Amino acid sequence: MHQGGKGGHPGVSIGSRNLPSWLGLAGVAARLVVHTPRPRNWMNPVGGPEVVGYTPGVTRPGVPPRGWFITIEGPEGAGKTTQVAALSRYLADAGLDVHITREPGGTWLGERLRDVLLARTDSVAATDPVTDALLFNAARRQLVTEVIRPALESGRTILCARFADSTLAYQGYGAGIALELLRTLEHAATDGLEPDLTILLDLPVEDGLARKAPGDLTRFEAEFDVAFHRRVRDGFLALAAADPGRFAVVDASRPVDDVALAITAAVDRLVHSDEPNPAVVRTLG
Repeated sequence: MHQGGKGGHPGVSIGSRNLPSWLGLAGVAARLVVHTPRPRNWMNPVGGPEVVGYTPGVTRPGVPPRGWFITIEGPEGAGKTTQVAALSRYLADAGLDVHITREPGGTWLGERLRDVLLARTDSVAATDPVTDALLFNAARRQLVTEVIRPALESGRTILCARFADSTLAYQGYGAGIALELLRTLEHAATDGLEPDLTILLDLPVEDGLARKAPGDLTRFEAEFDVAFHRRVRDGFLALAAADPGRFAVVDASRPVDDVALAITAAVDRLVHSDEPNPAVVRTLG
């Protein structure tokens, strides 16, 4: 269901298997030692001599045995919903089976928690940021176990508007909760699940907030000051700088079509790469 690298590798067929040509006819043997070091892959992550047998079968480059997990992050008004929809159409046209979801939400429980978390409170007492973090992670846990992990394991590609990076940016950098505590909560919620690619839509805070209609403001837009949102934006950029292999930062202040082209270019580098997607969900220890 997934698109391989353009052109692919010519190969020889043995039964129902397609073996890349660089294995040669020696692939008929039960075991084959390839002495040329290759780039990292899920069967031999450290490189060096590689033993390939009939079990497990050889996986063609670019055809992942599970779906891709792609998240789109960013501060308020960055255009996440619009770009998730555009990217979904692009990937579906490329032949991928795509499921769109969001945080908080995506499940019956998650949508109920979304209503609680985003509704304007008009309360004298602000919601404690640790309470926010716990509720976001409760919604995340349900989404991962009910939707995301089963979909990935069945070969579907997941596009998710916001994921764990938003909690680090908002409740961590924005509200001041220790990142170590938030990462502990995140791991409990996700069992270490991490996106294959995170698109960070970045734009100045004032520009993003100005895009929001007055009647469409959430609690975070209506009850938190500009300084908070600046810290959130800085937090997203700090997360991206610390993990450049996962993040692609896109200037979301440009026209919508230009932003979409930048996103598809980043995604193409992922889904058309010659490195197979790992057989198990990518995790952090």
